[in-house]
Amino acid sequence: MALDLQTFKTRALSAVIFVVVMLGAIFYSIDSFIILFLIVHTGCYIEYSKLIKGTSTIQTTKAKVLYNLFGLAYITTSFFAITHLASTHWVSILGTTQYYVLPMLVIISIWINDTMAYIVGSFIGKTPLSALSPKKTWEGTIGGAILAIVAVVLLGKALTELSYQTLVIVSATAAITGTIGDLIESKFKRMAGVKDSGRIMPGHGGFFDRFDSLLLASPCVWLLLTLFAQ
Repeated sequence: MALDLQTFKTRALSAVIFVVVMLGAIFYSIDSFIILFLIVHTGCYIEYSKLIKGTSTIQTTKAKVLYNLFGLAYITTSFFAITHLASTHWVSILGTTQYYVLPMLVIISIWINDTMAYIVGSFIGKTPLSALSPKKTWEGTIGGAILAIVAVVLLGKALTELSYQTLVIVSATAAITGTIGDLIESKFKRMAGVKDSGRIMPGHGGFFDRFDSLLLASPCVWLLLTLFAQ
């Protein structure tokens, strides 16, 4: 299939703007960090609610209320988890103590896992992971998770004073639960019969599309760090 240059430019430009705005808000201050993720999680819930409203298999009012309550709890828990990681887990990095280290490690773990899973799956992937996401394979999923753990542990030890245990908990949990979070969103999109949850990013979909992995990874990382991190 020939490359659509205009589509590629649109996707690339929107991705660059998105990354610049997101990183700027994350690094500027803890207040801008919290505002950013309040906007993100609000956007996720609005798009989730639209998916539920457009799902023909959820027909009764009671079922729709229950699904919306589930979505509210799911997304609200993620918001409080990632902001709690920032506000109460300040970590030393390159000689300064910062609020964004653990949340960024979660995000980086998800990004590396997604990228490496795609690359590994493209080369050696043969076994489908789930009917919800036909392009995902077990080989790519396992390879992506392993490479994410290795990369984050090496990066974390080079830049921070976090223990190996903490770095493994963060990277492994984010990689595994991030993939599950992506499949959960795929299930809701399939139920609603849509490709994307929204259009906030031209060529990339909506908030729910971009942050589906983070919604499950954040509370899981927070819980395991609370229970097991030294």
